[in-house]
Amino acid sequence: MAAPSAEVRVEIASDDDVVAARQAGRRLAEQLGLALTDLTLIATAISEVARNITAYAGRGEIVVRQIERRGRSGVEVIASDDGPGIEDIDRALQDGYTTGGGLGIGLPGARRLMDDFAISSHVGRGTTITMTKWAPA
Repeated sequence: MAAPSAEVRVEIASDDDVVAARQAGRRLAEQLGLALTDLTLIATAISEVARNITAYAGRGEIVVRQIERRGRSGVEVIASDDGPGIEDIDRALQDGYTTGGGLGIGLPGARRLMDDFAISSHVGRGTTITMTKWAPA
């Protein structure tokens, strides 16, 4: 993987930060020439994971960067926090499951919106979500 040519870090602690992270993702996707639909999908996925940070961990970070892999360009989003972690990742990825009283569409929705999606979580130590949307080949 080549080094990213563009990277934006957004500290997440409030709704304003969620908006800033969404905008950063849209801008980078636009610079890469992704379709308007993909810009919206990326922004929505960022909203979902960033809102989980504010709801469950209180604060964290979203990193949005351009990546190159196997001759393709993409937007990679890394959402990380030092919050309580996710006890049951498989269950958290099921539609309708929530521990916070929401609709339970955040993580499964974000996973559907992006091309690649991975979660690493440790109870009591936090969660990292990495997701990518690839530009058309």
